[in-house]
Amino acid sequence: VKYKLEFYDHCLNIWEETRKQGRPLIICGDYNTAHKEIDLARPKENQTTSGFLPEEREFLDRLVDMGYVDVFRKFNQEAGQYTYWDQITRARDRNVGWRIDYFFVTEETMPLVQNAFNRMDVMGSDHCPVGLELKRR
Repeated sequence: VKYKLEFYDHCLNIWEETRKQGRPLIICGDYNTAHKEIDLARPKENQTTSGFLPEEREFLDRLVDMGYVDVFRKFNQEAGQYTYWDQITRARDRNVGWRIDYFFVTEETMPLVQNAFNRMDVMGSDHCPVGLELKRR
């Protein structure tokens, strides 16, 4: 967890440098952290599990507080929308998952965004694809 948080901080420094240049910023990836209770099927059972630890979630809180937008949640507040399921337990069959893959954009970039979505119907991995639709200029 310590290494993960150090990596997050390193990335944030790079993102902030890019942001200072006034360029649109879109960040996509597997953060291996569910941000809110809505972002995993069993939050109570996972309070002490890496991927839902308070210190990991605090980083995502800080990111949002700094003006980064979790685009999927901006457009979709529905529970049960996950991007990762454990294959060993066949968790996808029961939709016992985690939303750990994100698109974050800066508030300044948000006017360029039309929608964000998870393709839970696409199989072939323990993760599903996530998508971002941008507006035409």
